[in-house]
Amino acid sequence: MPFARLRTSASAASRVWGRLTLVLLAALALGQPASAQTSDLTSKKAFRVCADPANMPLSNEAEEGFENKIAGLIAGELGLPLQYTWFPMATGFIRRTLGANECDVVIGYGQGGELVQNTNHYYTSAFVLVVPAEGPLAGVTQLGDPALEGARLGIVAGSPPATHMVKYGLIGKAKPYSLMVDRRYDNPSGTMLDDLKAGEIDAAVLWGPIAGPLVKQDYPGFKVIPLLTEEGLPRMYYRVTMGVRHGENDWRRKLNSLIRRNQGKIDAILIEAGVPLLNQMGTAVYGEK
Repeated sequence: MPFARLRTSASAASRVWGRLTLVLLAALALGQPASAQTSDLTSKKAFRVCADPANMPLSNEAEEGFENKIAGLIAGELGLPLQYTWFPMATGFIRRTLGANECDVVIGYGQGGELVQNTNHYYTSAFVLVVPAEGPLAGVTQLGDPALEGARLGIVAGSPPATHMVKYGLIGKAKPYSLMVDRRYDNPSGTMLDDLKAGEIDAAVLWGPIAGPLVKQDYPGFKVIPLLTEEGLPRMYYRVTMGVRHGENDWRRKLNSLIRRNQGKIDAILIEAGVPLLNQMGTAVYGEK
Protein backbone atom coordinates (compact mmCIF):
# COMPACT_ATOMS: atom_id res chain seq x y z
CA MET A 1 0.00 0.00 0.00
CA PRO A 2 1.53 3.37 -0.93
CA PHE A 3 2.29 5.76 1.86
CA ALA A 4 2.52 9.51 1.71
CA ARG A 5 5.81 11.21 2.34
CA LEU A 6 5.61 12.89 5.74
CA ARG A 7 4.61 16.50 5.34
CA THR A 8 4.21 19.00 8.14
CA SER A 9 2.07 22.12 7.84
CA ALA A 10 1.12 24.76 10.38
CA SER A 11 -2.39 26.02 11.10
CA ALA A 12 -3.60 29.08 12.88
CA ALA A 13 -6.26 27.61 14.50
CA SER A 14 -10.76 5.17 15.17
CA ARG A 15 -8.02 2.16 16.16
CA VAL A 16 -6.61 -0.67 17.56
CA TRP A 17 -7.75 -2.67 20.58
CA GLY A 18 -5.58 -4.60 22.99
CA ARG A 19 -3.52 -4.15 26.12
CA LEU A 20 0.20 -3.61 26.64
CA THR A 21 1.86 -6.36 28.69
CA LEU A 22 5.55 -5.48 28.52
CA VAL A 23 6.86 -1.92 28.86
CA LEU A 24 10.01 -2.98 27.04
CA LEU A 25 8.09 -3.92 23.90
CA ALA A 26 6.41 -0.54 23.80
CA ALA A 27 9.74 1.19 24.28
CA LEU A 28 11.29 -0.77 21.42
CA ALA A 29 8.29 -0.05 19.18
CA LEU A 30 8.81 3.66 19.69
CA GLY A 31 12.57 3.46 19.43
CA GLN A 32 13.24 4.53 23.04
CA PRO A 33 15.10 2.74 25.88
CA ALA A 34 12.72 1.25 28.43
CA SER A 35 14.01 3.51 31.20
CA ALA A 36 13.92 6.73 29.18
CA GLN A 37 11.82 9.67 30.27
CA THR A 38 10.41 11.10 27.05
CA SER A 39 8.48 14.13 28.32
CA ASP A 40 11.17 16.39 26.92
CA LEU A 41 10.32 15.21 23.39
CA THR A 42 7.04 17.13 23.47
CA SER A 43 7.24 20.44 21.63
CA LYS A 44 6.83 23.60 23.70
CA LYS A 45 6.41 25.76 20.59
CA ALA A 46 3.38 24.13 18.92
CA PHE A 47 0.55 21.67 19.54
CA ARG A 48 1.81 18.96 17.18
CA VAL A 49 -0.91 16.58 15.99
CA CYS A 50 -0.54 13.32 14.05
CA ALA A 51 -3.48 12.93 11.64
CA ASP A 52 -4.70 11.32 8.44
CA PRO A 53 -4.85 13.83 5.54
CA ALA A 54 -7.96 12.24 3.96
CA ASN A 55 -10.03 10.63 6.68
CA MET A 56 -13.29 12.52 6.67
CA PRO A 57 -15.42 13.00 8.65
CA LEU A 58 -12.63 12.74 11.24
CA SER A 59 -9.79 14.71 9.64
CA ASN A 60 -8.37 16.11 6.43
CA GLU A 61 -5.73 18.58 5.27
CA ALA A 62 -8.34 21.34 4.99
CA GLU A 63 -9.00 20.79 8.74
CA GLU A 64 -12.72 20.19 8.18
CA GLY A 65 -13.11 17.06 10.34
CA PHE A 66 -14.41 16.95 13.89
CA GLU A 67 -11.02 15.75 15.14
CA ASN A 68 -9.47 18.81 13.50
CA LYS A 69 -11.91 21.00 15.41
CA ILE A 70 -11.08 19.28 18.70
CA ALA A 71 -7.38 19.78 17.96
CA GLY A 72 -8.03 23.46 17.34
CA LEU A 73 -9.86 23.73 20.66
CA ILE A 74 -6.98 22.13 22.59
CA ALA A 75 -4.37 24.23 20.81
CA GLY A 76 -6.29 27.35 21.76
CA GLU A 77 -6.46 26.28 25.39
CA LEU A 78 -2.71 25.66 25.37
CA GLY A 79 -2.04 29.01 23.72
CA LEU A 80 0.03 27.29 21.02
CA PRO A 81 -0.15 27.22 17.21
CA LEU A 82 -1.59 24.02 15.76
CA GLN A 83 0.83 22.01 13.63
CA TYR A 84 0.05 18.78 11.76
CA THR A 85 2.07 15.82 10.56
CA TRP A 86 -0.03 14.07 7.92
CA PHE A 87 0.21 10.34 7.28
CA PRO A 88 -2.38 7.73 6.19
CA MET A 89 -4.11 5.98 9.12
CA ALA A 90 -2.85 2.54 8.15
CA THR A 91 -0.01 0.16 9.02
CA GLY A 92 2.99 2.17 10.20
CA PHE A 93 1.01 5.27 11.20
CA ILE A 94 2.17 5.39 14.84
CA ARG A 95 5.73 4.34 14.04
CA ARG A 96 6.14 7.00 11.36
CA THR A 97 4.48 9.84 13.26
CA LEU A 98 4.27 9.69 17.05
CA GLY A 99 7.08 7.14 17.35
CA ALA A 100 9.37 9.19 15.11
CA ASN A 101 8.75 12.33 17.23
CA GLU A 102 7.22 14.12 14.26
CA CYS A 103 4.19 15.02 16.42
CA ASP A 104 2.99 14.65 20.00
CA VAL A 105 -0.62 13.44 20.02
CA VAL A 106 -3.17 11.45 18.04
CA ILE A 107 -6.57 13.03 18.67
CA GLY A 108 -8.78 9.95 18.21
CA TYR A 109 -7.48 6.58 19.47
CA GLY A 110 -9.35 3.59 20.89
CA GLN A 111 -8.87 3.03 24.62
CA GLY A 112 -6.44 0.19 25.24
CA GLY A 113 -4.45 0.73 22.06
CA GLU A 114 -1.09 -0.88 22.82
CA LEU A 115 1.09 1.32 20.60
CA VAL A 116 0.29 4.48 22.56
CA GLN A 117 -0.37 5.66 26.08
CA ASN A 118 -4.03 6.66 26.32
CA THR A 119 -5.39 9.79 27.90
CA ASN A 120 -8.73 9.63 29.66
CA HIS A 121 -11.47 9.01 27.13
CA TYR A 122 -13.37 12.03 25.87
CA TYR A 123 -16.29 10.20 24.28
CA THR A 124 -17.91 6.79 23.93
CA SER A 125 -19.56 5.60 20.73
CA ALA A 126 -20.65 2.38 19.07
CA PHE A 127 -21.00 0.55 15.81
CA VAL A 128 -24.29 1.38 14.12
CA LEU A 129 -26.75 -0.02 11.63
CA VAL A 130 -27.62 2.40 8.82
CA VAL A 131 -30.91 1.80 7.00
CA PRO A 132 -33.38 3.79 4.90
CA ALA A 133 -35.45 5.82 7.37
CA GLU A 134 -38.71 4.87 5.66
CA GLY A 135 -37.79 1.29 4.84
CA PRO A 136 -38.80 -2.06 6.38
CA LEU A 137 -35.66 -2.22 8.57
CA ALA A 138 -36.14 1.15 10.27
CA GLY A 139 -37.30 -0.50 13.49
CA VAL A 140 -34.36 -2.90 13.83
CA THR A 141 -32.18 -2.29 16.89
CA GLN A 142 -29.86 -5.32 16.90
CA LEU A 143 -28.20 -7.69 14.46
CA GLY A 144 -30.17 -10.63 15.87
CA ASP A 145 -33.51 -9.15 14.81
CA PRO A 146 -35.43 -11.66 12.62
CA ALA A 147 -36.20 -8.80 10.21
CA LEU A 148 -32.59 -9.00 9.01
CA GLU A 149 -32.90 -12.65 7.99
CA GLY A 150 -32.06 -12.89 4.30
CA ALA A 151 -30.92 -9.26 4.13
CA ARG A 152 -27.64 -8.29 2.49
CA LEU A 153 -25.57 -6.17 4.86
CA GLY A 154 -22.47 -4.16 4.12
CA ILE A 155 -19.69 -4.77 6.66
CA VAL A 156 -16.09 -3.62 7.00
CA ALA A 157 -14.09 -6.84 6.88
CA GLY A 158 -12.50 -7.71 10.21
CA SER A 159 -14.50 -5.22 12.26
CA PRO A 160 -16.16 -6.40 15.53
CA PRO A 161 -19.75 -6.59 14.20
CA ALA A 162 -18.69 -9.27 11.70
CA THR A 163 -18.41 -11.78 14.56
CA HIS A 164 -22.02 -11.16 15.56
CA MET A 165 -23.13 -11.40 11.95
CA VAL A 166 -21.55 -14.85 11.74
CA LYS A 167 -23.46 -15.89 14.87
CA TYR A 168 -26.77 -14.78 13.36
CA GLY A 169 -26.13 -16.28 9.93
CA LEU A 170 -25.85 -12.91 8.20
CA ILE A 171 -22.30 -13.16 6.89
CA GLY A 172 -23.01 -15.45 3.96
CA LYS A 173 -24.84 -12.79 1.97
CA ALA A 174 -22.86 -9.85 3.35
CA LYS A 175 -20.85 -7.55 1.11
CA PRO A 176 -17.36 -6.89 2.57
CA TYR A 177 -15.49 -3.60 2.40
CA SER A 178 -11.80 -3.05 3.13
CA LEU A 179 -10.60 -2.13 6.63
CA MET A 180 -7.04 -0.80 6.21
CA VAL A 181 -6.87 1.55 3.23
CA ASP A 182 -5.20 4.76 2.19
CA ARG A 183 -8.18 7.10 2.26
CA ARG A 184 -6.67 9.35 -0.40
CA TYR A 185 -7.45 6.59 -2.89
CA ASP A 186 -10.22 4.50 -1.35
CA ASN A 187 -13.28 5.34 0.76
CA PRO A 188 -14.96 2.13 1.97
CA SER A 189 -17.49 3.86 4.25
CA GLY A 190 -18.66 6.26 1.57
CA THR A 191 -18.81 3.45 -0.98
CA MET A 192 -20.90 1.35 1.42
CA LEU A 193 -23.40 4.17 1.94
CA ASP A 194 -23.55 4.82 -1.81
CA ASP A 195 -24.29 1.11 -2.32
CA LEU A 196 -27.07 1.34 0.26
CA LYS A 197 -28.53 4.32 -1.55
CA ALA A 198 -28.36 2.41 -4.85
CA GLY A 199 -30.09 -0.62 -3.33
CA GLU A 200 -27.11 -2.93 -3.73
CA ILE A 201 -27.20 -3.69 -0.01
CA ASP A 202 -30.12 -3.54 2.44
CA ALA A 203 -28.27 -2.07 5.42
CA ALA A 204 -24.77 -0.85 6.35
CA VAL A 205 -22.86 -1.69 9.52
CA LEU A 206 -20.29 0.99 10.33
CA TRP A 207 -18.39 2.65 13.17
CA GLY A 208 -20.73 5.35 14.50
CA PRO A 209 -18.29 8.31 14.46
CA ILE A 210 -17.85 7.70 10.73
CA ALA A 211 -21.44 6.80 9.82
CA GLY A 212 -23.22 9.48 11.87
CA PRO A 213 -21.49 12.52 10.34
CA LEU A 214 -21.57 11.08 6.80
CA VAL A 215 -25.31 10.43 7.05
CA LYS A 216 -25.98 13.85 8.53
CA GLN A 217 -24.08 15.58 5.75
CA ASP A 218 -24.86 13.55 2.64
CA TYR A 219 -27.59 10.94 3.24
CA PRO A 220 -30.63 12.60 4.83
CA GLY A 221 -32.88 9.67 3.95
CA PHE A 222 -30.97 7.24 6.16
CA LYS A 223 -31.41 6.35 9.83
CA VAL A 224 -28.44 5.65 12.13
CA ILE A 225 -29.18 3.03 14.82
CA PRO A 226 -26.52 2.43 17.54
CA LEU A 227 -26.10 -1.29 18.25
CA LEU A 228 -26.52 -1.18 22.04
CA THR A 229 -28.04 -4.57 22.84
CA GLU A 230 -25.74 -7.13 21.17
CA GLU A 231 -24.95 -9.97 23.58
CA GLY A 232 -21.51 -11.47 24.01
CA LEU A 233 -18.14 -10.42 22.67
CA PRO A 234 -16.81 -8.48 20.95
CA ARG A 235 -18.61 -5.51 22.41
CA MET A 236 -20.06 -2.92 20.06
CA TYR A 237 -19.08 0.24 21.96
CA TYR A 238 -15.65 1.74 22.52
CA ARG A 239 -14.18 4.67 24.44
CA VAL A 240 -12.07 7.10 22.45
CA THR A 241 -8.99 8.80 23.87
CA MET A 242 -6.01 10.82 22.72
CA GLY A 243 -2.81 8.84 22.20
CA VAL A 244 0.63 9.98 23.40
CA ARG A 245 4.03 8.31 23.68
CA HIS A 246 4.65 5.86 26.50
CA GLY A 247 6.49 7.56 29.34
CA GLU A 248 5.19 11.06 28.66
CA ASN A 249 3.14 11.13 31.84
CA ASP A 250 3.25 14.89 32.44
CA TRP A 251 1.94 15.47 28.92
CA ARG A 252 -0.80 12.90 29.45
CA ARG A 253 -1.85 14.58 32.71
CA LYS A 254 -1.95 17.97 31.03
CA LEU A 255 -4.20 16.64 28.26
CA ASN A 256 -6.42 14.90 30.81
CA SER A 257 -6.89 18.21 32.57
CA LEU A 258 -7.73 19.96 29.30
CA ILE A 259 -10.22 17.24 28.37
CA ARG A 260 -11.92 17.49 31.76
CA ARG A 261 -12.17 21.30 31.69
CA ASN A 262 -13.39 21.40 28.08
CA GLN A 263 -15.64 18.32 27.99
CA GLY A 264 -18.74 20.40 27.28
CA LYS A 265 -17.09 22.09 24.29
CA ILE A 266 -15.82 18.74 23.00
CA ASP A 267 -19.32 17.27 23.33
CA ALA A 268 -20.72 20.20 21.36
CA ILE A 269 -18.25 19.60 18.50
CA LEU A 270 -19.11 15.90 18.37
CA ILE A 271 -22.86 16.45 18.52
CA GLU A 272 -22.72 19.13 15.83
CA ALA A 273 -20.80 16.72 13.61
CA GLY A 274 -23.41 14.00 14.08
CA VAL A 275 -21.33 11.55 16.14
CA PRO A 276 -23.63 9.19 18.11
CA LEU A 277 -22.54 9.61 21.74
CA LEU A 278 -23.22 6.98 24.40
CA ASN A 279 -22.93 6.85 28.17
CA GLN A 280 -19.70 5.38 29.54
CA MET A 281 -21.09 1.83 29.64
CA GLY A 282 -22.43 1.97 26.11
CA THR A 283 -25.97 1.17 27.22
CA ALA A 284 -27.81 4.34 26.19
CA VAL A 285 -27.49 7.36 23.93
CA TYR A 286 -25.70 10.18 25.75
CA GLY A 287 -28.13 12.19 27.84
CA GLU A 288 -30.67 9.37 28.02
CA LYS A 289 -31.12 6.88 30.87
